[in-house]
Amino acid sequence: MSSLLPFMPALWPWDKVKLGPVKVSPMGLGTWAWGNTLLWGYNPSMDNELQQLFNFATSKGVNFFDTADSYGTGKLNGRSEILLGKFIREFQQGTQKDIVIATKFAAYPWRVTPWQMVQACKGSLRRLQLEQLGIGQLHWSAANYAPFQEQALWSGLAEIYKEGLVKAVGVSNYGPKQLVKIHKYLEKQGVPLSSAQVQFSLLSMGTDQMEVKSVCDDLGIKVIAYSPLGLGMLTGKYQASSTIFPQGPRGLLFSRVLPGITPLLDALEEIARKRKKTMSQVAINWCICKGTIPIPGVKTLDQARENLGALGWRLSSDEIAQIEAAAANSPQKMIQNIFQTK
Repeated sequence: MSSLLPFMPALWPWDKVKLGPVKVSPMGLGTWAWGNTLLWGYNPSMDNELQQLFNFATSKGVNFFDTADSYGTGKLNGRSEILLGKFIREFQQGTQKDIVIATKFAAYPWRVTPWQMVQACKGSLRRLQLEQLGIGQLHWSAANYAPFQEQALWSGLAEIYKEGLVKAVGVSNYGPKQLVKIHKYLEKQGVPLSSAQVQFSLLSMGTDQMEVKSVCDDLGIKVIAYSPLGLGMLTGKYQASSTIFPQGPRGLLFSRVLPGITPLLDALEEIARKRKKTMSQVAINWCICKGTIPIPGVKTLDQARENLGALGWRLSSDEIAQIEAAAANSPQKMIQNIFQTK
């Protein structure tokens, strides 16, 4: 007998879901790769295609883009925000004001006062050439290594909201306990916590992930799912038997994780074949079915087109149960982000 889930309509890119005071497409796009040479092999010659994929996704109804002030390596630091700002200004179709940018402010060790957080937000606004952000987020918590810094970061987050620099505030890489603490702190300041961005995928499915989701549901916080494709391991492009992996740190991670997720990859492939979808589309759709807003990273037009194929349909309850069982039976999981707190 199939497990029963409440009926939910399929979501298209032009449908919008509520994220605090803003309305965003049911799937956004992540821009970590834009400017990152170490992990993603970025070079400026890619900028034209990045603009093409931005224009394509936005013209199809995607209005939600996630970035960070630390995205971009070395001299390219901030490159992701700069490119997004340029693409928004030059976008010729639709209404630019409907585009929602969520950026993240790094908890650098020198950001120890609320004023420095405000300045970080203003720096992002300058690079994006925007007057107001959709969502301003703390990129990670300092609780693991500098707990004395935490309240200054929280106070700064409250201040950017009160000054009208952002429409909403959120956090990233916060575990359930720390999430409850910052929610309580901001609530006393009269500031609603609208979003929590966490590593959320079939590859990272476990008690920690689901506890964060449960806390968010209880507190009215929307979960933004980053790395919904497990840095590319759930796309089907790579197998445990592969001899070619991505270069750099991702390749080392793939060689360690892929041999232990064969049951999950097999289940994704089976459902994708029956649905006439790709494994990436199935994995992203699962995130949507779990009530999150996935933000798969993109750096090519083909990736943007493929990701959009995750919308407009929904996995059945039986299919969800099948791939979740396969994930549970896979001995390897995604390595937890080192900045994730309890």
